[in-house]
Amino acid sequence: MSDVLRAPAELKYAEELDWLESVDDSPKPFAWRLSPKMIRLFVLGSERADGLDREISQKWFGDRSIVERAIVTLASDRGLLLIGDPGTGKSWLAELLAAAISRNSTLVVQGTAGTTEDHIKYSWNVSMVIAKGQSRESMIPSPIMTAMEAGSIGRFEELTRSTSDVQDALISILSEKYISVPELDSDGIVFAKPGFSVIATANSRDRGVNDLSSALKRRFNFVRIPVVTNKKSEAEIVRFRTEELLRRHQIELEVPPTLLDVLLRSFGDLRAAAASAGSDDEKLESALSTAEQIGVLEDAVLHSNFFGERELTARTLASSLVGSLARREPEDLAILNKYLHGVVEPRSKDEGGDWPEFLDGGRDAIATLS
Repeated sequence: MSDVLRAPAELKYAEELDWLESVDDSPKPFAWRLSPKMIRLFVLGSERADGLDREISQKWFGDRSIVERAIVTLASDRGLLLIGDPGTGKSWLAELLAAAISRNSTLVVQGTAGTTEDHIKYSWNVSMVIAKGQSRESMIPSPIMTAMEAGSIGRFEELTRSTSDVQDALISILSEKYISVPELDSDGIVFAKPGFSVIATANSRDRGVNDLSSALKRRFNFVRIPVVTNKKSEAEIVRFRTEELLRRHQIELEVPPTLLDVLLRSFGDLRAAAASAGSDDEKLESALSTAEQIGVLEDAVLHSNFFGERELTARTLASSLVGSLARREPEDLAILNKYLHGVVEPRSKDEGGDWPEFLDGGRDAIATLS
């Protein structure tokens, strides 16, 4: 799939999924392509104790129980709601689960203030309606309706960003498992086939934007995705995503472990400062998520490849960090400047290594933006 900018998980890992399906002899719910055990193995990767003839790569880094509970929920008749802070991997986990269960993760509705009930149910091809009238052929099914008809997994991203009337349209779908089409005299009900379910995601920081009704909450099992606090796990996530970027761009550039440590410690310092801040003005606007950490490293890697000496340096890393995190002026610049002088400067004197160059790169970037 070299001609696709970003291949969905079922295409990206098609070889692994084909192999897992060929050796999977465990019971499968409904028309699932893989058994629950194989789905967990696909998401979390194989271990020696699994006794497989080939290694399965780890694709999502998190607690095993989270993945297991998500799979069990989808095997029931309830929807799955993945909720957590930005950058915790909710959407990626939803995509992997849909790919493993249905081999189709692209039946997605993106929740926004502009999402309407038509995006969840159906709309009409106006030219066909004018020419031939309303019929199943002139109806445009939503991704959710398509998932119902196929007995597949439908996805709803950022559920709490859509309005309450749009959210309420999901209630009958999740409880009754059909969509009524009153415009059609016959064939006016679309029933869900066994295996249909919905994986929704919600940003915990959007609480209060469009809160879910109690009726809709009852149709979902909530699975909370915690922020990654383990330094080793976060390093694995950042390294995994960066290696994917390098392969996609066919870049041969090494990320030194010492610079990865500088990035991890910097984000840890800034998170600690944000936690102890007395007001929002004393916090960076950035959520300082793992996803943003990956973004900083990707920016530095690409800059080094295209405009540097094809070698990642601490100076470039610092410049990318400041450029990515300084979203408000002058507040964010002041917070980053305070961090450089209060934490990085003493550390560069005590530890040396990459820190002095990181300090100089950060100062130069702030001076440029000021």
